[in-house]
Amino acid sequence: MASATEALFAQPLLLLGGAVIAAPIFRKLGLGTVLGYLAAGVVIGPVLHLIGGSGEILAVAELGVVLLLFIIGLELKPSRLWHMRRDIFGLGTSQVVFTGLMLTALVYAAGLLDWRGALVAGFGLALSSTAFALQLLEDYGDMNSRYGQRSFSILLFQDLAIVPLLAMVSVLGAQGSEAQQSPVVEIGIALGAVIGMILAGRYLLTPMFQIIARTGAREVMIAAALFVVLGSAYLMQVAGLSMAMGAFLAGVMLAESSYRHELEADIEPFRGLLLALFFIAVGLSMELQVIVDNLALIAIAVPVLMAVKALVIFAICRVSGSSRNDAIRIGMLLPQGGEFGFVLFTTAAAAGLFSGAQSSLLISIVTLSMALTPLTALIGQRLLARDTREKEEMEEDFEGAGSDVLMVGFSRFGQIAAQILLASGRDVTILDDSPDRVRQAATFGFRIYFGDGTRLDMLRAAGIEKAKIVAVCTHRKDITDKIVDLIRSEYPDVRLFVRSYDRIHSLELRARDVEYELRETFESGLLFGRRTLEGLGATEDEAYEVGEDIRRRDEERLRLQAQEGILAGRELMHKRPVKPEPLIKPKKPIQAVETPTEAPAA
Repeated sequence: MASATEALFAQPLLLLGGAVIAAPIFRKLGLGTVLGYLAAGVVIGPVLHLIGGSGEILAVAELGVVLLLFIIGLELKPSRLWHMRRDIFGLGTSQVVFTGLMLTALVYAAGLLDWRGALVAGFGLALSSTAFALQLLEDYGDMNSRYGQRSFSILLFQDLAIVPLLAMVSVLGAQGSEAQQSPVVEIGIALGAVIGMILAGRYLLTPMFQIIARTGAREVMIAAALFVVLGSAYLMQVAGLSMAMGAFLAGVMLAESSYRHELEADIEPFRGLLLALFFIAVGLSMELQVIVDNLALIAIAVPVLMAVKALVIFAICRVSGSSRNDAIRIGMLLPQGGEFGFVLFTTAAAAGLFSGAQSSLLISIVTLSMALTPLTALIGQRLLARDTREKEEMEEDFEGAGSDVLMVGFSRFGQIAAQILLASGRDVTILDDSPDRVRQAATFGFRIYFGDGTRLDMLRAAGIEKAKIVAVCTHRKDITDKIVDLIRSEYPDVRLFVRSYDRIHSLELRARDVEYELRETFESGLLFGRRTLEGLGATEDEAYEVGEDIRRRDEERLRLQAQEGILAGRELMHKRPVKPEPLIKPKKPIQAVETPTEAPAA
């Protein structure tokens, strides 16, 4: 009893200790936490033999992958998923089929397995690791990038492909014996489970969380969230699909729920810990003896596997419209074998398609390819980091766009202006071309979309035709002018409120018939001057009156300058009556500067 209790505490302590030590070291070295967890697992298990038998740990740790897919599902509305259908079923199908056939031909040509075993091995190796790829995308902050979304689409189809692949194993393994169940029946059960899951998510989950939320018990909400995730995962596993697929569907069904952010916050700690445990368990499962006994074969097989997958994925992505850099990123991210290969090879060995030793060899190849993935992804990032000219792209479906106010640009100026509108209960659709700013703003609940405001199609997608006011808050003068000219030519009746760069820019915008413009520093400068005056002893009312006088004079100057030129209205400025002369004559002659051009830029 005492030894069992010690083991119960010793193993978690070893696993947590390995994670705590290895992850920061590898992160500091720039190799990423995933490789650190793998290294910790290899040292704890195969090297030091502190923990034996990783099967149970891996089974529990796979819940980390399940929770990861649930959180990703929460970020994807059904409409967004439908928008990705071409990548999921087009790109995903092409990747699995072409990679599977090529690897099957290589395995069979090498004489390692007969045609049935080669078929299972080839398509099993064609699958990539969802856990590794998505964790690396999160580490790089690229989950919402164009290449991140295409990578996810391929992984999502691979999760779906496990059903027909397991059915293929049943058919191939049933030549000498009677099949227990028809593959058609298996696929029918899987489709029925998916439809049932969608219906339950649509009509049961949100009402259930509404009832639980009324209790006010946070621990019950956490328990309900875990129940939904694990229950949906178990349902899909019973139906022959992957647990990760069930959790993903549950997340998608709750993506439009008002409880989405709370669920994500509740699940996140469990997800991070269990996912780390999964990577450690993969390291624990490495059979060093199998690797030593087949060292030459594995030394050839692993690089060949990763090279073939990377090249096929690169070619398919290029044909389907990805840029060269994005195709390289996807190819370097998904060249490994996947965790579903473990399931497929074990099932094939049980069906007699190849021996247990051959199954262990394939699993070792998959595990080593996983271990090398963080390095290949890092190489891809480093190689492409030099090219800073190519702008990052994000895919956006613009669902929900079309508010009374369309704001183009969401830097400091736009963020402050948006607060006024949102505080009054107005909806604001925000368009910005910075992926980092979009990701950051989305975490605070802003309705923000990625897009280039100088493109007419983006403005239309963002709902310019429904907008009562378009607020152009971009911080570059040339970009602002380009957007204003585009809107004025295509939508002459739209009310334009524009952030101005300086005084001269304000005059140029008024000439373009902009309804309202404001210099980005004008109001802050007035407030700063008022507060300084109060610091010198003036009352708040006195400082306010002075500020309002400056405002009135400035507006009058702008009106005169718009009619008569930049020199008009100089007498309205507060200035000292005498210009001080320099005490020391400058050594070099000073170039003539037009005073009116410099002074009005304030």
